[in-house]
Amino acid sequence: MKPAASEDVSKSQVSDVSDAASSRTTTLISPEQLRPSCEIVARLLRELDSQLLGRPELHRLVVVAILSRGHILLEGVPGVGKTALVKVLCQLLQLDGKRVQFTPDLMPGDILGTHILQQRSDGNREMVFQQGPIFTNLLLADEINRASPKTQSALLEAMQERSVTLLGNTRQLPDPFFVLASQNPIEMEGTYPLPEAQLDRFLFKLSVDSPDAAVLEQIIAGRRRGEIPTPDFILSADQLKDLFGIMERIFLPKAVARYIARLTAATHPNTPEAPPIIKRSISYGASPRAAIALAEAARAMALLDGRPTVGFSDVRMVAEAVLNHRIIINYQARFEGLTPKAIIADLLRHVEETGLKLPPDVSVS
Repeated sequence: MKPAASEDVSKSQVSDVSDAASSRTTTLISPEQLRPSCEIVARLLRELDSQLLGRPELHRLVVVAILSRGHILLEGVPGVGKTALVKVLCQLLQLDGKRVQFTPDLMPGDILGTHILQQRSDGNREMVFQQGPIFTNLLLADEINRASPKTQSALLEAMQERSVTLLGNTRQLPDPFFVLASQNPIEMEGTYPLPEAQLDRFLFKLSVDSPDAAVLEQIIAGRRRGEIPTPDFILSADQLKDLFGIMERIFLPKAVARYIARLTAATHPNTPEAPPIIKRSISYGASPRAAIALAEAARAMALLDGRPTVGFSDVRMVAEAVLNHRIIINYQARFEGLTPKAIIADLLRHVEETGLKLPPDVSVS
């Protein structure tokens, strides 16, 4: 913050610094300690960009979601590389991955697993659990909105609790566990839109757009049949575990936490800080899970930029991906052609970071 800030802002800064010193002294990390992790993440991003051409911003958000241990909903037309993205991630992170093609006749047992009756060597019979494809590190739920609500709901516990309960027995899923789901936005016939309760369990909803002409030229000129080259860098299990440990030490200042809370609350039309576009266009705002997602994703964004402390800019960079599937647009907004992206952009313009009336010549970053 610039020196011209008011006395109230200075007191807020001092309070936040003292709180940080008293509560996080043993866990704060220095930029020097952070540098090796930043170099690993930067190398991972470069490898992802070289494997899958033309989408650096998408890859950046995907890596943020992985570091945040969050699930991702990928929306895009067929053939834009959603499945390829998951395969490359499994390869680069050395994670076990499985793919499930969601169809109307898919049953919960086809995902979670089931008990079958088997005969033992002593002649007696017993129920034996056969694991389903969900027992993996990275599950690709392809065209998730084609399955019935009953089958979609089979993922709810797994996505939140990282466990599966069948016949009264709870089984933990492998660690780490991620769901990357895809859905086609242009084919609505024979689909079942995901309910809000399930959408809320995805950290991000990301759009996978068609590549432009220059990227298409690179693909067809340099890659026969679109085959992806062998990666030059692979992250080890220990390196990934270390990155998760570093994430625990990225500090979230109280001022930024307060901004996240105010931003989430402002998505509800009945709150005082909600801007006019929210009051006019939104039926239901984001849940508390959205605030948690903003905090975790902002920590990962700070790590990518080599900073041990989260800033306001980190929150703004992940706000659209976190909130776009969590705000419920009313009929009037749909009639006017308003999109979640436009509404969230307006929200970010109206909700001031500090919540204080700063002088015109003072800004924050």
